[in-house]
Amino acid sequence: MIFPAVYALVIGAAMIVQWSISYFTHQIPELTSEPIRIRFHLAGEFATAAALIVSGAGLLASSVWAAPLFLVAAGMLFYTAIVSPGYFAQQGSWAWVGIFGVMIVAGVLAVLRVVSLTAG
Repeated sequence: MIFPAVYALVIGAAMIVQWSISYFTHQIPELTSEPIRIRFHLAGEFATAAALIVSGAGLLASSVWAAPLFLVAAGMLFYTAIVSPGYFAQQGSWAWVGIFGVMIVAGVLAVLRVVSLTAG
């Protein structure tokens, strides 16, 4: 399950890096305008990233718990990958919208791979 594992590890790490850069470069204005809402949002983003990283490592180690956790983590990711592009579309950042689209397609392929290898 190399592809799903690498996908989970890369996306999970990228989420942490992206939010960390945004935070340290003061690019999250909602910390001032909507501090409670954005903190809940960030908690969800970091929980998703952690679930992806843990499940990706577990898939590489062929752990029995990894596939179910990966499916949960992928569901968490799909939610954020469907909701988040609206923010970027509102700003006219269409490249980000495209990145989320690619992330969803690759995620569906990763999920199908995990399901096909664990079914039966």
